[in-house]
Amino acid sequence: MKKTVAMLLALMMSAALCLAGCGGGGGERVVNVCGWGENIDPDLIEQFEEETGITVNYQTAESNETMYALIKQGGADYDVIVPSDYMIGQMIEEGMLAELDYDNIPNFSLIDDQYKNLSYDPENKYTVPYTWGTLGIIYNSSLVEEEIDSWGVLFSGKYGGQIGMIGNPRDAIGAALLYLGYSVNTTDEAEIREACQLLSSAKSQNMYQGFFMDQLYDKMEAGETTICTYYAGDFLTMYSNNPDLRYVVPKEGSNWFVDAMCVLKDAEHKEEAEAWINFICKTESCLANMDYIWYASPNREALERYPSYYEEQNGEPMDPALYEVMAAPPEVLARCEAYENLPPETLALYTDLWIELGIE
Repeated sequence: MKKTVAMLLALMMSAALCLAGCGGGGGERVVNVCGWGENIDPDLIEQFEEETGITVNYQTAESNETMYALIKQGGADYDVIVPSDYMIGQMIEEGMLAELDYDNIPNFSLIDDQYKNLSYDPENKYTVPYTWGTLGIIYNSSLVEEEIDSWGVLFSGKYGGQIGMIGNPRDAIGAALLYLGYSVNTTDEAEIREACQLLSSAKSQNMYQGFFMDQLYDKMEAGETTICTYYAGDFLTMYSNNPDLRYVVPKEGSNWFVDAMCVLKDAEHKEEAEAWINFICKTESCLANMDYIWYASPNREALERYPSYYEEQNGEPMDPALYEVMAAPPEVLARCEAYENLPPETLALYTDLWIELGIE
């Protein structure tokens, strides 16, 4: 929501982390958190530090795959991480996450039951939901002739050279699978290869400006890119800077996702990590975060109170259509699938095909 401030915050925190070192020193209590760019209200970090005396070293990752690679390569010293559902499932299978002590996280009780015991963590041993949302198409209504309602716009060639494709394999290949009528969780090699061929053909015909992640903020807000695929919460940030933008969950369906807070198995500051998670689950924390990052909270009270909270904070009612983008209604979620953790051989196929696509 406050994009420039968030970017500066990330830079300052990264610099502070480099100067201070992740481990802290002299007995100082610290917690090292890795989340998505522009996905935390910085005031919450300050409040937590004041309340607990625990210093937060906050870093960001561009995608689930980037975060995973950094951890596997030993190039990151995190305590709390915030991956998405399918990546959590993979990390649990690989023994990367610690079981949580929920006695230290009493605010877990505020999380709505529909976000608990999901397929990636069916016994709720490892995770506390942080945000949820949908993947969709964002387009500039001043540059597009019609209302877009299908993934087909990403492959038709009509807007060649004006499209920004999302830059991670699960979402990009997932969009192609959905357009072809397949499940985003298919393990059928022929279906996955067909979807990748669709992407490859569009890429070779220069339909895409590139495969991007957070670079899409500037591109869509400035009108440099006409159409992209990205996440509902990020659309709302873009919309606040360019009200010509529109968001749609395509008629073929999409991905409904949950990002959740986890603690790494070798975390040095587990007690501090659980204190952080408990603080973030508070209703007031969730309300403030929703108003800053525009992602829906799994805290039921916060989700129900948010429209009135928005009006209190902003001095005007929230547009109901925008609230439905943030918190997709049941009829939208009914045509969406959650990503499941795929078998190792399917994950390897995704990796190989993404490399063949030549995505840097």
